[in-house]
Amino acid sequence: MALELRKVCEKCGTPTPGDGPAFICSFECTFCADCTKGMHYVCPNCGGELVPRPRRKARVEHAT
Repeated sequence: MALELRKVCEKCGTPTPGDGPAFICSFECTFCADCTKGMHYVCPNCGGELVPRPRRKARVEHAT
């Protein structure tokens, strides 16, 4: 099962691209680093721990 990589911080709306830093809880709530620090690494939605989200490399399109 793949993680749902949300594209914006749920608190401030800052973009969170798949290859950039972001934090998630076990329910995949997504926040930028600044908001996460301000919330002391605790998800305001579920009370769970916010941890660094795995990064995805940008997809490379191959010409055929």
